Amino acid sequence: MNQNEEQKLDDFKGHHRLPKFAIPHRYDLTLKPNLELCEFSGAVIVDVSILESTRFLVLNSIDLVINESYFRDSNNNKVVPSEIVVDNDVEMLVLVFGEPLSVGDGVLVINFTGVLNEHFKGFYKGTYFDGGVRKNMAMTNFEPADARRCFPCWDEPALKATFKITVGNVPLELTALSNMPVSEEIINGDFKTLCFEESPIMSTYLVAVVVGLFDYIEETTPNGIRVRSYCPVGKSEKGKLALSISVKSLEFYTKYFSMPYTLPKLDMVGVPDFLAGAMENYGLITFRETELLHDDLHSASSNTQRLLIVVTHEVGHQWFGNLVTMEWWTHLWLNEGFATWVSYLATDSLFPEWRVWTQFLEETADGLQLDSLEQSHPVEVEVHNASSVLEIFDSISYQKGSSLIRMLKEYLGDDIFQKSISSYMKKYAYQNAKTEDLWSVLSEESGVEVNKLMDVWTKQTGYPIIYVKLEDYTLQFEQTRFMSLGLQGEGQWIIPITLSAGSYNNHKKFLLETKVGKLDVSEFYHSYSSSSQPNDKKNQEVAEKPWVKVNIGHTGFYRVKYDSVLTARLLKAIEDKCFSPEDKFGILDDTYALCEAGEESILSLLSLMNLYREDLDYIVLTRLINACYNTAKILKDAIYDPWNHLSQFFIDLIVSSAEKLGLEPVPGDGHLNTMLREEVFKALATFGHKETIVELKNRFQTYINDKNTSIFPVGIRKAAYISVMKTASAVDRSGFDSLLKLYREADAVQEKARTLSYIASSPDPELVKEALDLMLTNEIREQDTVYVTARISLEGRETAWIWLKENWDVIQKRWGQGMVFHRFIRDIVAPFSSHEMAVEVEEFFSSRVTPSFVRILKQSIEHIRIKARWIEKIRQEESLIPKFTRGLTRTPTETLQLDPK
Repeated sequence: MNQNEEQKLDDFKGHHRLPKFAIPHRYDLTLKPNLELCEFSGAVIVDVSILESTRFLVLNSIDLVINESYFRDSNNNKVVPSEIVVDNDVEMLVLVFGEPLSVGDGVLVINFTGVLNEHFKGFYKGTYFDGGVRKNMAMTNFEPADARRCFPCWDEPALKATFKITVGNVPLELTALSNMPVSEEIINGDFKTLCFEESPIMSTYLVAVVVGLFDYIEETTPNGIRVRSYCPVGKSEKGKLALSISVKSLEFYTKYFSMPYTLPKLDMVGVPDFLAGAMENYGLITFRETELLHDDLHSASSNTQRLLIVVTHEVGHQWFGNLVTMEWWTHLWLNEGFATWVSYLATDSLFPEWRVWTQFLEETADGLQLDSLEQSHPVEVEVHNASSVLEIFDSISYQKGSSLIRMLKEYLGDDIFQKSISSYMKKYAYQNAKTEDLWSVLSEESGVEVNKLMDVWTKQTGYPIIYVKLEDYTLQFEQTRFMSLGLQGEGQWIIPITLSAGSYNNHKKFLLETKVGKLDVSEFYHSYSSSSQPNDKKNQEVAEKPWVKVNIGHTGFYRVKYDSVLTARLLKAIEDKCFSPEDKFGILDDTYALCEAGEESILSLLSLMNLYREDLDYIVLTRLINACYNTAKILKDAIYDPWNHLSQFFIDLIVSSAEKLGLEPVPGDGHLNTMLREEVFKALATFGHKETIVELKNRFQTYINDKNTSIFPVGIRKAAYISVMKTASAVDRSGFDSLLKLYREADAVQEKARTLSYIASSPDPELVKEALDLMLTNEIREQDTVYVTARISLEGRETAWIWLKENWDVIQKRWGQGMVFHRFIRDIVAPFSSHEMAVEVEEFFSSRVTPSFVRILKQSIEHIRIKARWIEKIRQEESLIPKFTRGLTRTPTETLQLDPK
């Protein structure tokens, strides 16, 4: 090779994007897995257009052995590459030819072999049990950039093509599935080959193959689409709910998008080894079993709702993502933000009594929380390296993305928004789109400059806090970026402001386009005082001073801080029950965030929480409980409270709700009450309410002795497992052993997940270490470790950190770079709350961090520093807090005293 050629070859090194001088149109892909040896062989024939004369064909490939390759041009001339270069750093395969390939169409043929890996990506190995015997299966997961681990391809979302897939070497007793229906089945002894119909044009990350042992049930939609739910053998009935929901979702989306589903079938398959919740492969959605199977005995109401949200999310992707695909991973939010938003739209249509749009506020809260970090990122984030894409499958792309869509829809109106989305679907069907393309269509339909309005929300990091103060009859607004570290952030937004004064009948909306703004609200004051007609002087005073609430329904992606006068009126209005659940949620969520950032005192937060104690609305009470958990943790680290006055205060806030709900399910209980009961008793157990713990431990023991007992309904099991582990220790480990036995014997995936979720929640460090060690065995499936790490006890933090450091090499090798690996970092690092620990974490990772988890590590360290700073502020009020909470506690109750280790 001459020097000039070497130079050109070097041009591809270090570049993570493919050159554009050749593009694929059609793949004919054959895969032959060997489940015994955990290997596969394959061949791919790609119809390619050469757009510029070139001696190089560059495509993606990693972990594959290339056995043979050649190119056949339009004149049927066969050209064999003179050299095959694999660049593992950028995951590319370069085929070097002796003579330039001419412009025109041709066919590229590559034969290859690979290993069915154990890392849950590409073409990987899973296991299932058949008659108690563990056997191998094979499945794919290609998002974001792992099709290249299965076959050489142009593995970028914009390089769409059609796919004709054949799967051979399939044992007769197993099922093989792909994106399209089977067109031909060929039997050869104990094996079969399945040929699938050719797909419509689609991106490589949506290609899918599953080979395993399944039963299925099916339905056909009114439009003739065959829908199937594939479940483990003997469990097909558990797929009925998901099947029903997917059929109804297909109908709903067909109407909403004014666009039919484009494939002849839709399969859903629950696979035992799967890292994410589900994956929207075109025509073949793969699920973690907990997200697809519904069990009448073991699925709590929260499981049922989660199943609906996940199924509607993935079916929504068949349009938003699969039919119209983001142009590059920078626009991931177009996929995930929209799928999250439409999942609530569809679920609300199917079950309006669940009031899921009020629960959507939890999504908004998650987005606001992550986006208040200095280490956040824009919704449209520059992605240079496909291996770092996984880090942006986070609350910014999903929760912030979907919240921005909701905010925009509220501003433009339902009809215009739906019409615009339909136009967008028609315009970009089978193509790729960027964020600007969506804004352009919305602008055309609405007459609003949507790109100008929304670019500031998607292209810059963070969101605004709006300071509101009242002078005479004028409201004054000032915006700045909100940051949990209390820093003064850069940024300015165009903010759709909504507000009411004194009554929801008095409302205004306008755009705040500048750093500061003013609004005359004198009309509200006159209408308010004239309609109030007070009877005495005191009421006259109140009547002349109506409350002001900004961000009605909490649909805007911003926070609000009021001056002292408006805050006092707001608190009075909460006492007088003037606000909707959504607004009560928003006020509490904003106040907690402001307190964490050092802009409100801890006493003002506790005072506000005290006003919520009688509220039985699901969204309000769960937000209160969440605030109790987080406030209790920070106060435990900040101040010495030997008499558990703080725990008594938090118990007192929620115990009356527990008494109203009762432990037993009530006939006719609504979905929300059932979910609320679970949350309330979990909280009482967490805070050590002795009566609850004793009762639930007794019921747990009855269940251990008799699995058919009726006194241990599924809705109280989490609270019972917390109660059991609260008192488990190395000295008395009966509770731990019983819970572990329950996990080992459970057949229902929901029960396995539930028991694992609390196995590391004991205050005893020895039991925490034992639970963590279980993750290094084969007893817990690798994807299920997320349940264990999510609820490590506060007392077990140090143990978990030592365990992580001691086992780092094993953890990194086994879990690699995926989402589970990110959870190890976040769940074990983020719970600390001192500057010293932040430094220790930084020092440990200084020589170990890689680009694949650098963002999640920095975010976790920032969480530590936020809490450390908050503790410093709380300690300025330390002497006041116990007395203050005692004063608010109405009926002190007995809490469980645990011996400190």
